[in-house]
Amino acid sequence: MPKTIRELADELNVSKQTIQYHYQRLPAKNRQKDIQGTNMISITAERIIRNKVAKPLVAKNKQTDSKENNELVATLRREVEDLKSQRDKQLATKDRQIENLTKILDQSQQLQLINEKEIEKFKTLSSKIDSANSNNVPKKYVWWRFWK
Repeated sequence: MPKTIRELADELNVSKQTIQYHYQRLPAKNRQKDIQGTNMISITAERIIRNKVAKPLVAKNKQTDSKENNELVATLRREVEDLKSQRDKQLATKDRQIENLTKILDQSQQLQLINEKEIEKFKTLSSKIDSANSNNVPKKYVWWRFWK
């Protein structure tokens, strides 16, 4: 009995698109439609599609596959170790950079504090000088201030 594409896809546990793909590549004599225009898969077409979709896994030579797998695993492990080494080097470099930047920041803060103290000393000294100068102005020059 013919099946629909969806029925065969559900049976084979594949997508509808997979069955549709293989169905469209069948010779025209193996493709059928029912009265409503739905694609129907004949027994012959079903057998052809099943062979393409559900191919049994054939082991060539298990020893060769095992050897290749072991080489692949060894290569991947070396690559992982290489990447770990590179990561560790990069992290160490970043740690040194952070340490240097922290020192520079600390020095900058210390210089800023010293500058602020110097500015305060200058302001204090400047105000003392201004007050001393205002007290030592001779009286004879005071009347020039009122001259206009």
